[in-house]
Amino acid sequence: QVQVVESGGGSVQAGGSLRLSCAVSTLRNCMGWFRQAPAKEREGVAVIDSYGNTRYADSVKGRFTISLDNAKNTLDLQMNSLKPEDTAMYYCAVPKYGGTYWVGCTFGYWGQGTQVTVSS
Repeated sequence: QVQVVESGGGSVQAGGSLRLSCAVSTLRNCMGWFRQAPAKEREGVAVIDSYGNTRYADSVKGRFTISLDNAKNTLDLQMNSLKPEDTAMYYCAVPKYGGTYWVGCTFGYWGQGTQVTVSS
């Protein structure tokens, strides 16, 4: 069983920044962040692979940056220029066979989530 623990969420005004961090018990070939807003489906936000290649949802390109620290087994998401529509529960995701597919990876291990609230 892979352990996944997120931290760093909070409340911020539009235009502000937050940094999310995720501690995992083991790194895989790709790691990602997802989010789920009330009454909406969970959606992919950003993915990074073991080579450092990154992919982002169109809605966050240019504002969010995903990074991986292999030495510490941590995955971060730097979020700048936040908008009210970024308000959601954010989840760190680790690959697992048979899970949720997004941009080349299949995710099946999830953290408990960390809430991000952006006010206008």
